[in-house]
Amino acid sequence: MTLQIQRRRSTTVPPSGTGRGDLGLPKRRRGESRPLPVVIGMVIIVVLTIYILFPIYWTIVASTKATNQLASTNGAWFSLPLHLLGNLQSLFSANGGIFVRWMLNSVLYAGVGGLACTLISGAAGYALARLRFRGSGVASGAILLGAMLPETVMAFPQFLVLTRLGLVNTYWAILLPSLISPFAVFLARMFAIQSIPMELIEAARMDRAGEFRIATTIGGTLMAPGLVAILLIQIVAIWNNFFLPLLVLNSANKLPATVGLYLWNGKITQNPEYQTLVLVGSLVSAIPLMVLFLVLQRYWRSGLATGAVKG
Repeated sequence: MTLQIQRRRSTTVPPSGTGRGDLGLPKRRRGESRPLPVVIGMVIIVVLTIYILFPIYWTIVASTKATNQLASTNGAWFSLPLHLLGNLQSLFSANGGIFVRWMLNSVLYAGVGGLACTLISGAAGYALARLRFRGSGVASGAILLGAMLPETVMAFPQFLVLTRLGLVNTYWAILLPSLISPFAVFLARMFAIQSIPMELIEAARMDRAGEFRIATTIGGTLMAPGLVAILLIQIVAIWNNFFLPLLVLNSANKLPATVGLYLWNGKITQNPEYQTLVLVGSLVSAIPLMVLFLVLQRYWRSGLATGAVKG
């Protein structure tokens, strides 16, 4: 009897290996062509990758050239000698070093506004997802409607409100509108629904934990990956914000880098040297966002709530 059981096991257990045949999929023989849909998908991915990365590559190449080389040389390849260091010195010294002030303003607007908006959106999203109160459905619908409106549509009404409050041409004119984002609240609500089980909240309430403690300890911990994603989205949105600062700011010392480079771009016809400054400034202004994404990418992973409640 024991020998028969061993023989049956030896015939039913598949051999160890990592081939497509082990998963029940047909093996692709050597030299066999790929299916047409797979080839089309690969081509589309390659084309989209080139489409996304080529402007970044071109900006890097153009930033290493002098102004007279931009039109006389091949724009898609480097030309010796490289003028990147000289272009950087010209960028940071132009107009009394105003570009440094623009970068600091962008860091202030995006950093403070993004962090405050993330905290407010996280609290609002948790409340809409896991707290029962009258009018929560209406509030969720209003937030969804607000998330569908483009920011450029809201810029002029915000300008009128800020004018009545006397906040035009101040730092608050950019920081206050950045505190509230319907799209960020919508994302926080969706992530709270998916990551925070009601059983865990009810268990904490049975242990006589207060709502504030539940929201900060349980909700804040389980929503951490989503809050990091919201923080990145808001920082990028505020950093790239253009229309609102253009409307509400008049002083050059308060402009962000996006609007400042736009003003320089309008002077290219009068002084061609601004073309190099705009290219190098665009490259420098994108570096902080790239570094931020690389540093925070490991916090994007969700699944902290896995195993918190047994199914």
